[in-house]
Amino acid sequence: MLKLLGYRGVSMHDLEPYLSGVKQGRVVGITFDDGYQNNLIHALPELSQSGFTATCYGLSAMMGGTNSWDLGLVAGKRLMTLSDWHQWVDAGMDVGSHTRTHVKLVDQTPTHAKDQIASSKRELEHLLGCEVRHFCYPYGSYFIEHCAMVREAGYVTATTIRRGRNPAGADPYQLRRIMVACSTHLGLFAAKVLTGYEDRRA
Repeated sequence: MLKLLGYRGVSMHDLEPYLSGVKQGRVVGITFDDGYQNNLIHALPELSQSGFTATCYGLSAMMGGTNSWDLGLVAGKRLMTLSDWHQWVDAGMDVGSHTRTHVKLVDQTPTHAKDQIASSKRELEHLLGCEVRHFCYPYGSYFIEHCAMVREAGYVTATTIRRGRNPAGADPYQLRRIMVACSTHLGLFAAKVLTGYEDRRA
């Protein structure tokens, strides 16, 4: 649908000049949280076929594990291994950070929160040999001081789970997103992307 409507799906890396207002165009940032193996299996072939890029936010200390933070709440799912992540990067996709272990930042001491944010960037860059410029707050939970920690760690953006689209010049450390779930049929998806539907619901 995005291609039919004349949009290009892009990673956060490729979205940077549009967020800053340097470029204009019909683009939609595509992001995935947590680094599930099914992103590699199901999403990567579709992205590649469409000529799109995307960012996957990974957990630097949990590669090859499962979504243990959701234990008892949802079904267990495998996370990408180091080899999987290399396949993702080699295919031209982007890697972002989601902390080391999917902690809720608002429940951490400032020292521990800062370590989770900064160490994840360093570890991912070391393991994957690529720059990690983008961050995502686990659970969408953060205080304003965490935005400063993210900036100080060297990231250029951070995404939340606040609903809505982002105009050029939006706060790069509190970016909104559009949730696409299994129940999001094509008509609703079009409304979310093309209209102020999500902006009003924010």
